[in-house]
Amino acid sequence: MSRYDWLLFLHVLSAFAIVGSVVVFTVALTDSGSRLTPLARRLFDVGAGGTILFGVWLALDQYDIFDGWILAALALWVIAAGTGSRLGGLLQRRPEGQGQVGLFYGLTVVAVAALLVVMIYKPGA
Repeated sequence: MSRYDWLLFLHVLSAFAIVGSVVVFTVALTDSGSRLTPLARRLFDVGAGGTILFGVWLALDQYDIFDGWILAALALWVIAAGTGSRLGGLLQRRPEGQGQVGLFYGLTVVAVAALLVVMIYKPGA
C-alpha cells in the first residue's frame, strides 16, 4: 500500500469516529445514556484530530489546498469541531446547559453531515 492509501485509510477511519461520536451523543442526550458522554467526547476528539491531520496531509500531498471543496471542508470542520466540543461540555454539565444542548446538537449533526457530503462528492473538483 502506498502512503496515499494509508493516509486515506486513516482519514476515513477518523471520519467514522466523528460519525460514531454523533451517534453516541444522540444516545447521551437521554437520561439513561448520559454515562456515555465521556466516550462520545473522546471519539469526537480523536475523530476531529485525525480528520484534520490526515485531511490536510492528503490535501498537501495530492490536491491544491486552495481548491474550493477543500476550503469548504476546512470551514465545515471548524464549525463541527467547535459545536461538537461545546456539545460535549454541555452534556458533561447537564443541568446548567440544558437549553443550549439541542442547538449545539443540531449544529453538530448538520456540520458533520455537510462535511461528509463535501468530502465524498468534492464539488468543483
